Amino acid sequence: YNIYLVGPPGSGKTMLARRLPGILPALTFDEALELSQIYSVAGLLNNSKPLVTERPFRAPHHTISAAGLVGGGRIPRPGEITLAHLGVLFLDEFPEFPRSILEALRQPLEDGVLTISRAQASYTYPARPLIVAASNPCPCGYYGDPARDCTCTPYAIQRYRSRVSGPLLDRLDLHVEVPRVPYSDLASTGTSGEPSATIRARVEQARSVQRERFQGTPTRTTTEMPPVQLRRFCRLGKDAEDLLRSAYTRLGLSARAHSRILKVARTIAELAGSDRITALHVAEALQYRALDREIPV
Repeated sequence: YNIYLVGPPGSGKTMLARRLPGILPALTFDEALELSQIYSVAGLLNNSKPLVTERPFRAPHHTISAAGLVGGGRIPRPGEITLAHLGVLFLDEFPEFPRSILEALRQPLEDGVLTISRAQASYTYPARPLIVAASNPCPCGYYGDPARDCTCTPYAIQRYRSRVSGPLLDRLDLHVEVPRVPYSDLASTGTSGEPSATIRARVEQARSVQRERFQGTPTRTTTEMPPVQLRRFCRLGKDAEDLLRSAYTRLGLSARAHSRILKVARTIAELAGSDRITALHVAEALQYRALDREIPV
């Protein structure tokens, strides 16, 4: 799922993004072959290692050109979006990217491919990375921070956040607020968090369930489910349905956001080892739509 991390400077957004490849399942042979073909076309394949065996992590700066991000040239070469295919594309300082570049993300976010048209021909590259966007909550960086006062006006905050358009934000499945890390956690010598290997095992188990569910269909993961499969595999009980209906009305969610919430709830249930989507799973999925709420003025 594509994710948008929002939090003050130094809260750990970059660290979280860089840890994500460590909890993703290992590449299958077909995936490794597909990635190797992409890197070969881009001229980035190492002769001493002709097969890409690890999921890529790409982190372009916000000053990157459109051609650098989506691909370009007389005979278009893959850009960062395609080079991050099946891996992680980290876009730090997300609102600082030019609007035209951000809007170029909409096709791969929706279709999983990127088409570049030239006079002679059109070129289509696979582009299904896990996109991790990150930003401060406001221009000064401290909106909502309990330790430092925000110096921004509500208008400045709204203007800053509006650099990311509604349609693009709608396509980011998870909106996660990353708070400041308390000193007690920094000073602690214990290991209260889960190791990446433990989380990865849960992810691989969930992927195994998904492979079995979608066997014989073009769908590989829950995120790729078309509407027909969504209705079949994401049925809700009365409590869960009532909760989602209430949130849909109060937050003014779009139909796209509704389907993404269902997919996230389905995945949360899978990670918890549950066959049924409960109200608790829907409630957690709704918590990941934080940026659908309006900024209080």
